[in-house]
Amino acid sequence: MPDVIVVGGGVVGLLTAWTLGQASAEVVLLERGETGREASWAGGGIVSPLYPWRYSDAVANLAHWSQDFYPSLGERLLADTGLDPEVHVTGLYWLDLDDQERALAWAAANQRPLQAVDIDALYDAVPVLGRSFQRAVYMPGVANVRNPRLAKSLREALVRLPNVQVCEQVQVQSFLSEGERVAGVRTGAGEFRAGRVVLAAGAWSGELLASLGLELPVAPVKGQMILYRCAADFLPSMVLAKGRYAIPRRDGHILVGSTLEHTGFDKTPSSEALASLRASAQELIPELAGLEPVQHWAGLRPGSPEGIPFIGEVPGFRGLWLNTGHYRNGLVLAPASCQLLADLMQGGKTIIDPRPYAPEGRLVATPLS
Repeated sequence: MPDVIVVGGGVVGLLTAWTLGQASAEVVLLERGETGREASWAGGGIVSPLYPWRYSDAVANLAHWSQDFYPSLGERLLADTGLDPEVHVTGLYWLDLDDQERALAWAAANQRPLQAVDIDALYDAVPVLGRSFQRAVYMPGVANVRNPRLAKSLREALVRLPNVQVCEQVQVQSFLSEGERVAGVRTGAGEFRAGRVVLAAGAWSGELLASLGLELPVAPVKGQMILYRCAADFLPSMVLAKGRYAIPRRDGHILVGSTLEHTGFDKTPSSEALASLRASAQELIPELAGLEPVQHWAGLRPGSPEGIPFIGEVPGFRGLWLNTGHYRNGLVLAPASCQLLADLMQGGKTIIDPRPYAPEGRLVATPLS
């Protein structure tokens, strides 16, 4: 019998299994479709919250740890698997912020290298940027990761571990209980039992917890993106204005996103969103007006209150652990979230204070039908 079942094969689930597997746990990962094909595939991959000073310390503490960890993670995965997740350090410019002074004060208080930039220096650094912007702040060292490649490299790393089993096309239907203990899961492919179960199913986590009479305040939030193909050196840095961003990949592809839509589990791309994203792209980078996007897609984020994930054991259900609800910051927070979860499960010293993420007091009991 394995030590741990991980439910969900997005980046959080994959990295949970990898972190526990590296610590010699016997792990089975169950994914209802293909690994890394939901929010982890659809997101932009900026290794920073979009506006870090607008989040609580709970989010910032996870983000800071993960940002420092990502370069070494990328190098480790490339060395172990031959698949490069492309951790691409470009820095990030925020343009025409309404709360620029707050951002700079946050940076000073948290010793983060955010600074105001002369507008002429901005246009020298990013010549293709639209000329309507008046102010900018810049943080060097901010990276983006090519999230589909990160998911592929993590999956390959798991496949190469003899103590980890990856099972795709296996949909978890409910949990197996023995008294107050969760002892495994029921799936369309039969029962799986383990010493502990980790629920890391993103936007679908709430549906599974409901089978235990628990309400998890995590709901799907749709986000749509578009992709352009440009020269490799066309956009030297990430840029963000009015909640929309442009992200350069190493090969010249540029992602522009993203929408925030509360439409349940529908992830159909819409013409309205396409028009809105194209307008944002052209405002940020006027030369994109003459190009057709080469791709347009949508994904579902696991929206949670204040974007604070749920990390820890579920009260009253011994053996059931959560690592879910990362909202817009799944890629950013994943390394720290998974290390924190592993620390808690192993009973050792934790990388940061775990209390803000604990499920206790954040879940609501509901009558079972």
